[in-house]
Amino acid sequence: MTSLEPALSVQLAHPDDPLAAPLFAELAVEYDGRYGDLFGGADRELTRYPAEEFLPPDGELVLLLQDGVAVAGGAFRRHADPGTAEVKRMWTASAHRRRGLARRVLAELEARAAARGYSRMYLTTGPRQPEAKALYLAAGWSPLFDPARPRPTDLESLRALPPAERHYAFEKDLA
Repeated sequence: MTSLEPALSVQLAHPDDPLAAPLFAELAVEYDGRYGDLFGGADRELTRYPAEEFLPPDGELVLLLQDGVAVAGGAFRRHADPGTAEVKRMWTASAHRRRGLARRVLAELEARAAARGYSRMYLTTGPRQPEAKALYLAAGWSPLFDPARPRPTDLESLRALPPAERHYAFEKDLA
């Protein structure tokens, strides 16, 4: 049986690479739309870490390309915990969702982090991103929160929470 799915390729990129810019621009709009300034705004979040943290030897930015255009991507950087990589910038372009691309990017990041010697990965996502929470649970990530105790999703209630409780944290053993 022949697949009608267009061919995809994986490419490492610099965070300032023009190929990544449309993904990051859409990510910023989505973050601002979902969270406003709850986490300091998308611009602050997307510039929180220097670009070099997402480059070898401690990190990587991976883009999934279709016909030379980035349709999904994600990155990891060295986390404060020894041996741990932190996933950041996971994103699928809105026109390309529901195709399993985020799952593919996540698996690529996990494999690359393990190849770099990391034994554990860590990430956070927000309560206004239920699709991300579902992705990480389905991909075998362990929640570092009580899944039976959901977070509120309205911004006013989220602002009332202590900062550490405004997100969902996950980990995955790479060993």
